Amino acid sequence: MNFAPFWARGSFGTFSCWRWSFNSAAEAQAAANEAARRLAERFGRDEKVPSRQRGYYPDRPFREQVLREIKNSGGEVIGLVTRNSYGCLVLNTARVMFVDVDLPEPRRSGWLKRLFGKPDLTPAANPQAEVLAKAEGWARKNPRWGWQIYRTKAGLRLLATHGLFETDASVSNGVFDTLDADPLYRQLCKTQKCFRARLTPKPWRCGVRDRPHRWPWLEPKEEARFKQWETRYQSRAANFATCELIRKPDGGSVHPDVQLVLNLHDETTRAESKMALA
Repeated sequence: MNFAPFWARGSFGTFSCWRWSFNSAAEAQAAANEAARRLAERFGRDEKVPSRQRGYYPDRPFREQVLREIKNSGGEVIGLVTRNSYGCLVLNTARVMFVDVDLPEPRRSGWLKRLFGKPDLTPAANPQAEVLAKAEGWARKNPRWGWQIYRTKAGLRLLATHGLFETDASVSNGVFDTLDADPLYRQLCKTQKCFRARLTPKPWRCGVRDRPHRWPWLEPKEEARFKQWETRYQSRAANFATCELIRKPDGGSVHPDVQLVLNLHDETTRAESKMALA
């Protein structure tokens, strides 16, 4: 799993950027300073600072604080819980396969149809049923497979229960292709060498609109502001679940490493609470 423990922000004039190291804070700082200098050389002549990009870069490690390690009976680290850029806890697993599939929102009909009392939503195929059918079809062709399936706010989450997988293996690519997994998610899995599943609700779905100060904090007041944000977020998030369990595998054994991950996932996401999803 590709999570660098050392991060630093480098500056050169009005330009700044973050860089990482797997070896030391000093190495991260040197890399950040050099990157800021190159950024200034590239854009300084035009006196235009490039706009800040939000979200994930699929070609570099995530700047996420590792909060917890999950170890199997042999002492091997099989998962990490991290905090992402907008404050959610995320489960990262080395070989336990999660597949997130976004479902399209229903299309609304035109105003004339609504005016004359016709249904507000246009008839369409059931995208959730289609994904479930694809998962079942895969399991029929691969009898050893078992899927635990969850409903998320915007789609479905599938967890393969019977075995372990590498993120860049041909079988993983085959599953992603069959289930139409999000292309960015697929790339992130390969870059980070892990599968990912969000454990806690998205803040804006709980009514928390502002973004937290992101780790690593450069001074104590930034960390203090984050703690205040976290307290408010946790209070709001307590009223929501992240996903809802809708189907367990039919028979078959669950791999011991998968069981460890599954237990943590279901407890933290409140998968069987029947609470509103966020």
